[in-house]
Amino acid sequence: MSEPPMREIECFLVLAEELHFGRTGERLFISQGRVSQLISGLERRIGTSLVARTSRRVHLTEFGAEFLASLAPAHRALVGVIEDAQSRARNMPTPLRVGFQGAIYDSIAAAVSRFEIQHPQTCVTIKELPLGDPFSDVLAGRIDAAVALLPVDEPELTTGLVFSRQPQTLAVSVHHPFSELGVIDAEQLAQICLVPITGPAPDYWQRVNSPSTTPGGATIPTQGGASTVQEGLSQVAFSQVGLILCAATATYSQRSDITFVPINGLPESALGLVWRTELESPRLRAFAKAIEEAHSCPV
Repeated sequence: MSEPPMREIECFLVLAEELHFGRTGERLFISQGRVSQLISGLERRIGTSLVARTSRRVHLTEFGAEFLASLAPAHRALVGVIEDAQSRARNMPTPLRVGFQGAIYDSIAAAVSRFEIQHPQTCVTIKELPLGDPFSDVLAGRIDAAVALLPVDEPELTTGLVFSRQPQTLAVSVHHPFSELGVIDAEQLAQICLVPITGPAPDYWQRVNSPSTTPGGATIPTQGGASTVQEGLSQVAFSQVGLILCAATATYSQRSDITFVPINGLPESALGLVWRTELESPRLRAFAKAIEEAHSCPV
């Protein structure tokens, strides 16, 4: 079935009201000659005359009047369907796609809830980001913003908010000697194999979040590899390796076979809300504000 000749139909319906080629052209912002072309095209398509024209007046043929009686209700229904769809589309929430590394803490969940209440035309959709790949999705436009571990030094990205500064901890099996310690010094990391974070994260990010040396320069042995927190913790649970996690993630990831030991001498971890600089919008800024307000001590 061929597509309906919508422009021809629209012209016929207006002409049936005006019964004047000139006024029909004015209403449709086309020339009188173009009106004649459209009506002639519709008549050829149907196979008979719809409009009778004399030097004094224009009127519908008997077939044209019958065609109008059938066409007008169908056209009104079609217009109604389109207008209803447009209205529903205007009222549908627009998704804000946000990626998260690791866990969505209570404070962030509260921020998302507050944001959606304050901005009912936006719904937040969540995507978990690989621990070792914090920036690929936001750089590629697959998400609108990312909550990622700092540092962020990507030319295309803006860090709209820094928050959740946390001390670092070392996850070890309850059977590891370090589990008996109340705290360890960062230099002691050279005495344990760490599970490195795997993925395409930049070197500057890896040096902070998955260090290969202690602050004093001693080499930290590594074993295995993890692209997610749960992968790393699984390796910690059944072997003598360790995994560096911030205190908030440690609290969220408590389990009976793992102990989280605070580390002295490492910089605090921090989260940042980042987005492509060229795509910054009031909506993203409002989301950043909601996260900031959800933390009692924003930074």
